[in-house]
Amino acid sequence: MMALTAPTVFCGLLLGAGLWLILVRMPIMRATSFAERIDPQLRSQNLESRLLSAPQDIAPFGPLERILRPVFRDAVSYLAKFNLGTTSLNKRLAKAGCGKSAIDFRAEQLLWAAAGFAAAVVVVVLSAAGGRFSPGLAVVWVLVCSLGGFLFRDYMLRVRIKRRESRMLAEFPSVAELMALAVGAGESASGALDRVCRTARGELAREFASVLAATRAGTPLVEALHEFSGRTDLGPLVRFVDGIVVAVERGTPLADVLRAQAADVRDSAKRELMEAAGRKEIAMMVPLVFGVLPLTVIFAVYPGLAALDLGF
Repeated sequence: MMALTAPTVFCGLLLGAGLWLILVRMPIMRATSFAERIDPQLRSQNLESRLLSAPQDIAPFGPLERILRPVFRDAVSYLAKFNLGTTSLNKRLAKAGCGKSAIDFRAEQLLWAAAGFAAAVVVVVLSAAGGRFSPGLAVVWVLVCSLGGFLFRDYMLRVRIKRRESRMLAEFPSVAELMALAVGAGESASGALDRVCRTARGELAREFASVLAATRAGTPLVEALHEFSGRTDLGPLVRFVDGIVVAVERGTPLADVLRAQAADVRDSAKRELMEAAGRKEIAMMVPLVFGVLPLTVIFAVYPGLAALDLGF
């Protein structure tokens, strides 16, 4: 019986790995990139079947490498988020809107790791007091909790960045239209920014306040705006900065550009809402098919079965 344990465990691991690969690489489990969306429209019409053409790149390890290549690519891109360099970390902290330095954030990560280590030690001590102590399992548990605390602080930073960017995109149409009104009334770009900072509240207004503070400290408006777009890396805000820069440098009308950008952001928000509604609609089919429908069938069929059992 013990001789079959190792092959059974190995076969189970292979089956689990295969099922995990199938589940992870399903289209519904991964986000569709912009290049994949527009690839069918940009692909040239070729009458030759791709099944008969020779492969362009032949992997040295055969089909196994072609199967595992996307998994390794996703793993490398995920591990790149935990870069220990200070340059990328400072950029992420600027996106999050917190005034911390990279050293302070690393210190917080170490504190979170120490908290996870302390919690793991407490659990191990309680388990040892109860007579359930395993040295190998204790070491693994301590290491996992420490690493989990370190990575959880980084995860909280990513969540804060996403929430702040979503708030900025939600505030952008109103702020752009307010600037368009100010520019249409005869104010300059810097004057319109000043009016927005004095009137509006939110993450975007605070960013504009930092831009104005930089200009008052002697930095040119164009350079301060480029620094702002470099901190955010959001497409609508980058186009907004480009429009202001073009208007300042070349004297082109800015009010119409701002109104058009606000309309584009509202349209993109509507498209994202419709896509989210479509995904939720498909997800709602799961409890309907596997939960409500079987109960309905049971309530419909059970009286007939009960009548047959009674001999009616």
